[in-house]
Amino acid sequence: MRIRHLAYVSLMALALTGCNDALESAQGIDLSTVRNKVEQPLPSRILADMSAKGMDRNSPIMIRIFKEEGALEIWKAKTNNRFDKIADYKICAWSGKLGPKVKSGDRQAPEGFYNLTRANLNPNSKYYLAINTGFPNRYDAVNGRSGSDLMIHGACSSSGCYSMTDQQVLEIYAFARDALKGGQETVQLQAFPFRMTAENMVKHRLDQNYDFWKMLKVGYDNFEVTKRPPEVNVCEKKYVFNQQATDGGSFNPAGKCPAMSTPPALTAALASYDKTYDADYQTALKKYDGLAWYDPTEAERKAVVAKLRKGRELAFAPTGTSLEAGRMVKVAELEDMMANQAAKSVAAKTAATATPTTQAQATTVAAALPANIPVPMQNPLAYAAPEPAPQETADATKKPFWKFWARN
Repeated sequence: MRIRHLAYVSLMALALTGCNDALESAQGIDLSTVRNKVEQPLPSRILADMSAKGMDRNSPIMIRIFKEEGALEIWKAKTNNRFDKIADYKICAWSGKLGPKVKSGDRQAPEGFYNLTRANLNPNSKYYLAINTGFPNRYDAVNGRSGSDLMIHGACSSSGCYSMTDQQVLEIYAFARDALKGGQETVQLQAFPFRMTAENMVKHRLDQNYDFWKMLKVGYDNFEVTKRPPEVNVCEKKYVFNQQATDGGSFNPAGKCPAMSTPPALTAALASYDKTYDADYQTALKKYDGLAWYDPTEAERKAVVAKLRKGRELAFAPTGTSLEAGRMVKVAELEDMMANQAAKSVAAKTAATATPTTQAQATTVAAALPANIPVPMQNPLAYAAPEPAPQETADATKKPFWKFWARN
């Protein structure tokens, strides 16, 4: 078979296009007819929806990702400067589990708030088209998190990226391209583990990442209230949202937070939002008393959609969603699962540094545990976009978010 004799790059290029047949047929566009993918216009159906919603073709956009349900959304500014959802897509593949990326090789897809510029767009990606997420951002860097080349790209195959089908990424790229052409300097990417509703927060209250997620939720809530991407800064190694530094202070990721103030109108709106959230949280606590969410492994997610891979090349790797493979379990059962996973992790670390005698013992222990998920080789085709210059303080010429919000 000819493909077996091709070089690795050619194999990947051909293999990865295989996902189009299975998952993209409903999108309607025949990729073989696309002559210039970088300048391919958005479909007429989307342009019609923009017009109906009062959106200009080149108005700003925002990208939202929800891992658990495998969803990527495009939100776009209307004439009143508030954003509305204009498109949503099912993520074909994302690796790892719920939770942020911490270090290179952990197969985790990023969670957090990222700024995308023209430099993050890769028109020459071997994965059809790609947008670099910008990981690590200022928060990641100051907290010692490492990794690079983490993308939103085509090809339906992920080792830490959010991988779409080629037809999907063609549209996503076009949204970003048009907005940047229209003058938007940075596109905000919000990557969440799940929709941060009271019910979901209760379900995941025992997860080790819960405190990190509560921090992200502040930004999530600000957008829910305002329908505008929040102003994001980092100080004391944490995210802060829609805060105005006072008394001449500035934001330093590793330094003490300056004196800050929140616009009164926003404070009142968030207070009302929080009151409803608190009531919903108490209701959810009663509903899920003694229960919590089991977050499935990547292997468990892949098993749910394994039939989609039949007849496809190895590189085609849809992962399914956590909602499909996860489940609510008793708290005691979840605690046992977490303890077993922790023991497995300790055993693996011990085996890596053990003497020959203890190495054999560790191997015996590992043999009784489920097999690890195979980790593919580092992608040699990955694209590293130039990192945007840090913005420790707001540009003095840029009209602050809170002035827009308080006025309208």
